[in-house]
Amino acid sequence: MDGKGRWIDNRMIERLWRSLKYECVYLRAFETGSQARGDIGKWLAYYNAERPHSTHGILTPDEVHANQTEPMRMAA
Repeated sequence: MDGKGRWIDNRMIERLWRSLKYECVYLRAFETGSQARGDIGKWLAYYNAERPHSTHGILTPDEVHANQTEPMRMAA
C-alpha cells in the first residue's frame, strides 16, 4: 500500500484479481498476449453475467446492477 488508504479499501478488487488468477490465468498456458486478452475477456464476461456471487445473495453482478432501483449514495 502507498499509505493513502487502508488495505480494506481495496478488498473487492483484490477478491476479483484472486478469482481471475485462480479460475482463469493459473489454469491456462497462454501462447500469446492476444490469446490471454481474449480468454481473460471471456472470463470477465462470465464473471459478471453468469457466475453467482455469495455477497449478492447468489445473484450475478449484472442481475444486481439491473435490479438496482436508486443510485448508490456516497457517504458524507
